[in-house]
Amino acid sequence: MTATFSKTLAERIEDLLPQTQCTKCGYPACRPYAEAIAAGEANYNQCPPGGAEGIARLAALLGKPDIPLDTTHGVERARPVAVIDENVCIGCTLCMQACPVDAIVGAAKQMHTVIAGLCTGCDLCVPPCPVDCIAMVPVTGERTGWDAWSQQEADAARARHDRRGARLERERAEAEARANARQAARAAQAEQPVRETPQAQAATPTPTDDAEAKKRAIIQAALERARKKKEEMAQLGSGPKNTDHVSAAVQAQIDEAEARRRRLGLTDDANASHPDKGDEP
Repeated sequence: MTATFSKTLAERIEDLLPQTQCTKCGYPACRPYAEAIAAGEANYNQCPPGGAEGIARLAALLGKPDIPLDTTHGVERARPVAVIDENVCIGCTLCMQACPVDAIVGAAKQMHTVIAGLCTGCDLCVPPCPVDCIAMVPVTGERTGWDAWSQQEADAARARHDRRGARLERERAEAEARANARQAARAAQAEQPVRETPQAQAATPTPTDDAEAKKRAIIQAALERARKKKEEMAQLGSGPKNTDHVSAAVQAQIDEAEARRRRLGLTDDANASHPDKGDEP
């Protein structure tokens, strides 16, 4: 048993179009133009590359009269091929992005070239070129329309156009996935400190805490050494000299140091700034 599939009217119309994907008909590609004709939204005489023979083919399919080409969309002409002046090309890639059938090869900031056998003569690479280095050169002599194009070339051009569309859609999806992944990673990083800060503060001392603890330890050690020295001097009958008649400037320095020790919680007695007074009755 053989399965058969009937084509829609739009698909049958598309099969009769030259597949140059030139957009001269007013639509972004041959398929949308075919759909517009099938829906009665566009006339069947808007395709300059198909020319008079293309109109006749569509008229026969649609059961309508053969009418002239609507020249507001362009004129029937010999098929051209894009040629890039490689000495002027700056490698901007704008022509590559505009080509509907991937007939231009090159890379950013490098020379581009057109694969003549793949070019449909659509002209779409010319307007975006910022240095006007692309020329459309006729290559079919006096032959125009379908006389300058074959069904095999049309089928190959449609296949390349469809592959390019699928590739662009895949690249867009991949770029969107990468952007979403980056956004998710940034959101996770932004949330992580909020969740971990309480535990981190409780478990891990900050650099400021470490520095303060070290400072306290150094001062405490100095005080301990001074206390031992005082005890040793007392046992030998010697004490600090000139503690009763210090100058106001020296006493101010002593008071400032004592205040700093109190802020740090390191004072050992109420008379620390006047050691000799601890011996008074």
